[in-house]
Parts: sequence; structure tokens; C-alpha cells
Amino acid sequence: MPQNNFWQSFFRNRMGVIGFVMLAIAVAVAIFAPLIAPYDPNTTVRVTIDNIYSPPSAQNWLGTDDAGKDVLTNLIYGARVSLIVGFFASFISLVIGGTIGLVAGFYGGRVENVLMRLTDILLVIPDLPLLIVLIALLGRGMPILIFVIGILGWTGTARVVRSQTLSVRERKFVQRARAIGAGNLYIIRRHIFPLVFPLMLVNAVLVISAAILNESTLAFLGLGDPTRLSWGQMLNFAFSRGAMSAGAWWSLVPPGLAIIWVVLGLTLLGNGLERVFNPRLEMHHLAIGDEMVARPPQVVGPVAVAAVGKTVGE
Repeated sequence: MPQNNFWQSFFRNRMGVIGFVMLAIAVAVAIFAPLIAPYDPNTTVRVTIDNIYSPPSAQNWLGTDDAGKDVLTNLIYGARVSLIVGFFASFISLVIGGTIGLVAGFYGGRVENVLMRLTDILLVIPDLPLLIVLIALLGRGMPILIFVIGILGWTGTARVVRSQTLSVRERKFVQRARAIGAGNLYIIRRHIFPLVFPLMLVNAVLVISAAILNESTLAFLGLGDPTRLSWGQMLNFAFSRGAMSAGAWWSLVPPGLAIIWVVLGLTLLGNGLERVFNPRLEMHHLAIGDEMVARPPQVVGPVAVAAVGKTVGE
């Protein structure tokens, strides 16, 4: 798809544009956190009875947590961890799943059976228990979180890429490339991969949202990086340190809404990109442009029968 046509189609898709704006806002907040945050998150705060779970005020727009720190500052800096884990883990999943899907779909036969059975085995294993086991064995930390989430999130990408590769490899230009002596790696690199990559990109956007949810879940369970504050860890601290009993909703609602904001934005963006790269999703076999058309009258002998079944003439 030419670049100009892509942007024209994308900006006509409201759902994709809304998702892109939502994600852009979250990324901008994470990048410019030192300029936006009202306080330094590393500043030591003297904890008193007055600043523990203090409600929103002019000094603290979203109140304070159990340590007397500003919730808004924690929320802004927490975006960095969640987005970093999501983007890097999805990159790992994209590389692994894309490679396995391309190889399985292109070569077929025994290679495809082995790779797809491995994919099926990982698909039927629940992600969360396996994530907990691996984190318990490997330890806690951001690099380990990224690695574990990445190596367990590639199965959906592999199946989607394999399905698309099976379709592309049967096209005539691939057969012509084989006829003139092109090698398998050349065909994959020059002919198949460029057509499969847009689908991989769409799937990667959706994998980012799943990775952010997994990181938030692990952090909420106390298995996140203890040295870095994330949205899931904010929820963990709020639940485990009496925010519910203290009625400090400002410690619970903002990080939860932030997770929903980013995941919803990524989902909308992914669906919007899918409709741009695959326009047939919005087409119908009776549609012309944006309007539906009726079936033409059928003529049976001298009698013309309209689409509504009314006899026009004899």
C-alpha cells in the first residue's frame, strides 16, 4: 500500500485515530515525565498522620499514598515501566512468532507439523500460572519480566503469520520466482515477508496490550520489579496497605484507569490498522461503496420475477 493511501485510509478510520491519540498521550506522558510530574518520585517524604492517604488537594491533585507520596507523580512515572515492558516484550513475541509462522507456512510438511504442535501446546497452557512459575524460578526484575512475557506471547502471532504465508506462497509471482531459480530465503525475504509484515504489525499492536496486562497482573501479585514503580505495583501497594479500609479511592482508581486507557487505545489502534490493511473486513458481496444493492430481477421464461417475489408481467 502506498504511503499516501495508507495515511488517507487510516485517518478515515475513526476507531484507529482515537486509539492512536490515546496511545500517543500515554507515550508522551512517559517520555516527558520529569517535565510533567509535580514532584520528584525519589524524594524522601517524612511520613506523618496528616500525609498518609490524604485526599486530593491543591498540593496533591490525586492525593497521597500510604508513604505520603504524590499519587499523580507515581502515576506519571509508572507509565514508563508498563510501556517499556509492553513494547519490548511484544518485539520479542513478534520476532519469535513471525519467524516460526513464516517457516512453518512456507516449508510445510514435517517442519510445519513440529512447529505448529509446539505452538498448540503453549496455547493450551494457561499463561498466568506459567508466568508465575517462570518468574519464581528466574527471579524478579524488568529484564526478566520482558523476557518471560515475550517468550510466552508469540503463539497467536505464529498462527496468524503461518495462515497468511500459506496463502501468499501459492500466488503466481512466487511460482514464477521459483521457475527462474530463486532460492527459498530470497523468496521469503523479497516476496512473502513484505506481504505478511503488515499483518504482523497489527498483531504486534494487540500483543503490546496483552503484555501490559500481564505485567500489571504480575506486579499486582507482587511479582514485578521491586525497584521500579508501575501501575500494577501501585494497585498492589494500595490493596495490601489498607487503601480500601481507609476509603482512599484515589490510590486505586487512577492506576486502574491508566491501564484501561492504554489497553483500550492499543486495541482500537490494532483494529483500525487491521481494517486499513485488510479492507475486505468492511465489504459485503452485495455492497457497492457504502450502499447495499438489491439483487437484480430474475427472468424465468416470459415471466420476470422481481427480487421481492412479485410478478411483473406474464
